[in-house]
Amino acid sequence: MSFARQFRLALVAALGALSLATVAIAQPVTVTDLHGRTITLPAPAKRIVLAQGRQLNALGLLHPDPLSLLAGWGSDHQRQNPDAYARYRSRFPAIESIPTVGDGGTEGGFSLEKTVALAPDLVVLSGSLAGTRRGPGDILQRLEAAGIKVAVVDFYLKPLSDTVPSLRILARLIGREQQAEEFIRFYEGRLGEIARRLEGVERPSVFIHAHAGGPDCCGTPGKGTFDDFITAAGGSNMSAPLVPGATGQISLEQLISSDPDVYVATGGTHMAKSGGLVLGLGVPPDTAKASFAKLLAHPGIATLSAVRNGKASAMWQLFNDTPLHVVAIEALAKWVHPERFADIDPQATLREAARFSAIPLDGTLWLDPRDAGGRP
Repeated sequence: MSFARQFRLALVAALGALSLATVAIAQPVTVTDLHGRTITLPAPAKRIVLAQGRQLNALGLLHPDPLSLLAGWGSDHQRQNPDAYARYRSRFPAIESIPTVGDGGTEGGFSLEKTVALAPDLVVLSGSLAGTRRGPGDILQRLEAAGIKVAVVDFYLKPLSDTVPSLRILARLIGREQQAEEFIRFYEGRLGEIARRLEGVERPSVFIHAHAGGPDCCGTPGKGTFDDFITAAGGSNMSAPLVPGATGQISLEQLISSDPDVYVATGGTHMAKSGGLVLGLGVPPDTAKASFAKLLAHPGIATLSAVRNGKASAMWQLFNDTPLHVVAIEALAKWVHPERFADIDPQATLREAARFSAIPLDGTLWLDPRDAGGRP
């Protein structure tokens, strides 16, 4: 075969491969979101607005540089999750130049006008902002009327039923299906092992004290959010009959009279200014333990049987809106049923989860009963 003919054949093959690659890239993407709506994009999304900024924590499990996909995002991430924000800023300095579209974590905080002005190819709404809990309920419709594609995903309101489909929805929309399926195998594998060990157990009463140590007592989940974690960990949510919504408040007197078998406080770096429980990415163990000891010494909390009997522990509040909650459920199961999880190490599970994460997962994300002077 002559050199000229070899060259022509090679050129044809190269052009054919380039054409196929171009077709593959340009193919439209179709997905059904949590509201049963069909969304079609001409190609995987490259300019996304996260109406609720803390959903970056999920996006960062699917993409090694999630900030590169953002046209804008909610400012709630920096307010609620400053420890994670600091890690994103360290690894991706461009985070500071990404426009914000209001605080999607507060009522009426999301700015429709700012979002439309950014001309994104996709807006991601949480279940809350899509009208199921917060917001006017017409944000989705108004965005669609402006010609903007919208997908609803959620990791907060019904985490055990919505996390896997939400991951698949996001992954499909950004072309990261393989990464999602790898994480889902890990996620479902850990939950499956927890469920297997809990077959036939009695369910002790568990109280989750949300944002513990702040000025108000006592925030707690009703039906939803951490309630799902308690159920998956083999417990019974003490607050479920007392709180009608996903979250709410009970009085300290109600907590003392109910006297749960297990007490779990949640906190974060956002609680430092109010003197509350401080946990989170980058938080040293001594800082976390000191804030926990202060909380447990509160006259009302100190009287609880769970505190006196070594059944008090603590976890990071921001586990409540990320697929990493699988680690929190494992830790919670170990606290509620220590005899069934003696050989399980949630810290090892966190290390395994960290290989999916765009940022380091260092720091103190929970405290065991032994950190409060109780039994391991």
